[in-house]
Amino acid sequence: MANCTHDCSTCSSDCGTRNKQSFIKPLGKGSRVKRVIAVASGKGGVGKSLTASLLAVRAAARGFKTALLDADITGPSVPKLFGIHGLATGEDGAIQPLNSKRGIKIMSMNCLLEGEEDPVVWRGALIAGACLQFWTDVVWGDIDIMFIDMPPGTGDVPLSVFQSIPLSGIVIVTTPQDLVETIVGKAVNMAKLMNVPILGLVENMSFLKCPDCGREIELFGKSKAEALGKKYGVSAVAKIPIDPALASLADGGRIEEADTDPLAGIFAKIEHSRVIGDYLK
Repeated sequence: MANCTHDCSTCSSDCGTRNKQSFIKPLGKGSRVKRVIAVASGKGGVGKSLTASLLAVRAAARGFKTALLDADITGPSVPKLFGIHGLATGEDGAIQPLNSKRGIKIMSMNCLLEGEEDPVVWRGALIAGACLQFWTDVVWGDIDIMFIDMPPGTGDVPLSVFQSIPLSGIVIVTTPQDLVETIVGKAVNMAKLMNVPILGLVENMSFLKCPDCGREIELFGKSKAEALGKKYGVSAVAKIPIDPALASLADGGRIEEADTDPLAGIFAKIEHSRVIGDYLK
């Protein structure tokens, strides 16, 4: 509708926009997020947390007010990548996110646990609810770009994020193995089913560059990044190599020192994306 305000609570029209946004959860008072990018895959262990963190680092380096929401409630890893070990604080139901060294606002389940190795033994509904509370109850403030590090698969939490948070787009992470290629299709089809644009495809562990001769060695098989991009109509494709230096930075909580140039093309797509329906514009 031409005069749509995207506030369905004050409107009785049964339109397509209402149907798409009927489950959208509002941000807490005083928070505003202009773009929300989910980083996802149909399989675990492919590098979603690494990719989401590198994209957040690049966004912050370019001057954007950046946030990173760790939606992997049972397997959070974002705080370790940034060297964050403290606990988040809260008052009257409002949670204050933690800040990285370069000012990225971060919220993760590990920011609420006394012990970093304490397990979260919850059923699906509780996990999904906690993830949405990170959206609604955290005092994010004024954010240009938020990245969401998604849990693997297409279950409760991914579905809740797709339905309840106004996503500008999704970045899908894969690796060169044939097994992962099949799983990527599930993530792509879920994004299409939920009408969320696919902004980029990242192939992690794509190759190892020989330190002596510079030759690119494809340890896990021939790269499928370009072929997958063509198959699913994704123009922005990136490859992250196997890099001992990058692994060392990640393990040492110094991901903000990493080179983000391999993701430049995908970030360009993110930089110009907008929230679906300009919901929070």
